[in-house]
Amino acid sequence: MGRLYAIIDIETTGGKAYRNRITEVAIALHDGTKVVERWESLINPECAIPYGITQLTGITQEMVQDAPKFYEVAKKIVEMTQGAIFVAHNVRFDYSFLREEFKRLGYTYSRRQLCTVRLSRKAFPGLKSYSLGNLIKHFKIKVKARHRAMADVNATIVLLEKILTQETGEAQAKEMINLGIKESLLPSNLSLEELHSLPEACGVYYFHDKKGQLVYVGKSINIKKRVAEHFSKVTEKARKLQQYVHDISYETTGSELLALLYESHEIKKHRPYVNRAQRVRHFPFVIHTFEDAKGYMHFDVGKPLAAERKKLRVVAEYPKLAHAKRHLQSKIKDYELCGKLCGLEKSSSFCFQYHLKQCKGGCGGLESAESYNERANEALEQLSNVFERDFVVIDKGRSEEERSIVLVEDGEYSGFGYIDAAESISSVSALRHSITAYDSNPEVKRIIRGYLHKNPKTKVIYF
Repeated sequence: MGRLYAIIDIETTGGKAYRNRITEVAIALHDGTKVVERWESLINPECAIPYGITQLTGITQEMVQDAPKFYEVAKKIVEMTQGAIFVAHNVRFDYSFLREEFKRLGYTYSRRQLCTVRLSRKAFPGLKSYSLGNLIKHFKIKVKARHRAMADVNATIVLLEKILTQETGEAQAKEMINLGIKESLLPSNLSLEELHSLPEACGVYYFHDKKGQLVYVGKSINIKKRVAEHFSKVTEKARKLQQYVHDISYETTGSELLALLYESHEIKKHRPYVNRAQRVRHFPFVIHTFEDAKGYMHFDVGKPLAAERKKLRVVAEYPKLAHAKRHLQSKIKDYELCGKLCGLEKSSSFCFQYHLKQCKGGCGGLESAESYNERANEALEQLSNVFERDFVVIDKGRSEEERSIVLVEDGEYSGFGYIDAAESISSVSALRHSITAYDSNPEVKRIIRGYLHKNPKTKVIYF
């Protein structure tokens, strides 16, 4: 037997895997030509089934009352899908629910996946919708009971068979199953199975050479997907990784902020030889700000001596002059600031941006200091990596029972850790036992500020 497909459909109590539960599972094993085994079961979700869900699926509370609980069928699902490719219409939905149910049991469920929605878009271009219902209508597929697990599995089987019998169907399926990885770019010691076993979770990953030394450190909200991307493109970096990588390890963090901070720490600590960014440890260049006699806020870029630096109102620090200028230049564009007032242009009259209508004339007194400074202060907020208050960032943990915390104290990043999700926070001292200390530097402070700007709903407690 060649490739084996486990075509799966589930019914649930709602749309969120972390919150809702499974009410029905159906699996059909397909060898690429025909179905070789079937199994289905109602599942007792151990919670109420909403009325709207019952209306949609026809599954009632009475129907699942005496059905097995998930843990009672878990072994069957594992054994039946072992070594098979997990196929579903919108595979992310079905896979995430099963993975979450196994996670509650303390088991990591990992399978190669294939999505018939994505495959259908390639195989049948031009359709208005690729929902299962629309494809059933389009191909006149006979279905006895829509929104029941085995009925939807049967419809998905018809779709898969139609796709696989097309001239390019097998090749397209293989590419998706392999996560787009070009096998010629895969290091000789790594297999596709090893890459598929990586977690689809947020964290930091490590590439090691034959001697165990670090080749590369990266971070991602989906470790498996990001690692696969490294071996899906023909680039200079991919060539180096193919040449040197012998093994992969990882550390899950739950929170993307923690992944960013830990990646920065690990790169600076281990200095992997393929990483270029974030290896620097010195930040001699600064952006600083001051106000002139007319009340206009200025920015300037320089490399002051230690004694000079203490007298400046430093906004941010950088390892290279080009980095500082590029960051400031981006804010000039974003906030229509003046290149002359930002120290990037020498002129006796109006700046170059004014002639391009990208500056409102503060450099020549056409815009009031009050109006100009309003935008300059907004830019300052974006540029600054100075913390004026102590605070803790509370974010996702590695499980529903856990929260991550990042502590900033006395203007510096102190470190991160984890607490119980039910634990209340009353003071900084109460958190210290949960924090692992890490070095502060301008880069990690910029990471924290950038993350909070991009994710304004993140919980922050100030002290």
